Amino acid sequence: MNISLPNDVSFILDKLLENGFSAYIVGGCVRDALLLKTPTDWDICTNALPQQTIDIFSDYKTIKTGIKHGTITLLINSVPYEITTFRTDGDYFDSRHPENVKYIRDIDGDLARRDFTINAMAYNKKLVDLYNGQKDLKNRIIRCVGDADKRFLEDALRIMRAIRFSAVLD
Repeated sequence: MNISLPNDVSFILDKLLENGFSAYIVGGCVRDALLLKTPTDWDICTNALPQQTIDIFSDYKTIKTGIKHGTITLLINSVPYEITTFRTDGDYFDSRHPENVKYIRDIDGDLARRDFTINAMAYNKKLVDLYNGQKDLKNRIIRCVGDADKRFLEDALRIMRAIRFSAVLD
């Protein structure tokens, strides 16, 4: 299985790798590519901390868009790319956002915190699919990663996302 990456996305992944970090495209762009749809945005995750990512891309404009949760936006050729540090989420007190995050070193823990199996896949030269998201895409199933009750209590918006995915992905 091979996903064709835009040049700038390949550049970002390669630059992180050259600097000793892991890096993957993740989430909806992987899902869309597997569905043979052109992704509208490319999210990247890495074990580089936000400041390390900013330092690596010091020749480019970076924006601390979600720095509290480990996300920076990198602008290359006027296109924004969100780069987020691998993380686990703290407690959700508002049924929408984690109170805090803990940075981690591996992709496995990051994928475990994601909402649906079809969004819990990562790719960099090979697919990382710990929750059978590719199979669920093929079988047209929207399934939570882990305990569905827990996922929906963490973030109530996930209920609406499940309905939207069901409608959009048929």
